[in-house]
Amino acid sequence: MELETVILKKEEHIATVTLNRPDRLNAINQQLVLDLEAVLKAVAGDPDVRCMVLTGAGRGFCAGADLRGHGGLRGGDEGDRLFGGASLEGMRQELRRGVQAMTKGVMGLGIPTIAMVNGAAVGAGFDLALACDIRVGSESARFRVAFTSIGIVPGTGGTWLLPRAVGTAKACELIFGAEFVDAREAERIGILNRVVSAEDLEAETMALATKIAKGPPIAIRLDKMLIYQGLTMDFDQALEVVAACAPLGLSSEDHAEGVRAFIEKREPLYKGR
Repeated sequence: MELETVILKKEEHIATVTLNRPDRLNAINQQLVLDLEAVLKAVAGDPDVRCMVLTGAGRGFCAGADLRGHGGLRGGDEGDRLFGGASLEGMRQELRRGVQAMTKGVMGLGIPTIAMVNGAAVGAGFDLALACDIRVGSESARFRVAFTSIGIVPGTGGTWLLPRAVGTAKACELIFGAEFVDAREAERIGILNRVVSAEDLEAETMALATKIAKGPPIAIRLDKMLIYQGLTMDFDQALEVVAACAPLGLSSEDHAEGVRAFIEKREPLYKGR
């Protein structure tokens, strides 16, 4: 797979995906959209990957859409522009198959995902972080919705993702006001799961990813599905779906291995079977 703007590394059941335009704070152009879409498909199709870490190269996570490169959101060369459609319908279609496919691709992964936020996460970059299940940030992490400040709506899922992280009222404040949120405030209101020093960010994030990757893959995939599906169900519906899923775990080799390891007082070795 030839990639220009994204780096994919797989090791110990963990896929690390790095947005790689550090000179632009990993701002999103059309090539990054294409590269990230290809990487997410590769990760989704690899049964050996049990956890994905998403981060940015250099001093930023992702600065959102590249407004300065080749004319901004709508202008420029056809191969680089993000929203170059001549009509409203054209722009809608480009949005759906372009930048929205990134956040949808992250959200659609059946494995746990962790955003390792090493700096600014702005606009669509903020939404990419929100699309991950867990977010770990350094003390230099900063977040901004940003869309409203340039007269547009959050086009990559923020109006759905942010209220689920911080609640409706706080999401309204952040979306309407478009102000930066620093790392400590982000942790306090639920954007970040934890804040660590810049020196410890990679080690802390990978330790968490390793712990997840060593867990029972079948049960964890089912856990993730049940958590997100449960957001749209009443309690009895959720229990019904759990009752349908529970036998899959109970009949697995991993369950038997987990019980044996508990009795033998050792670390289980899960194989996803």
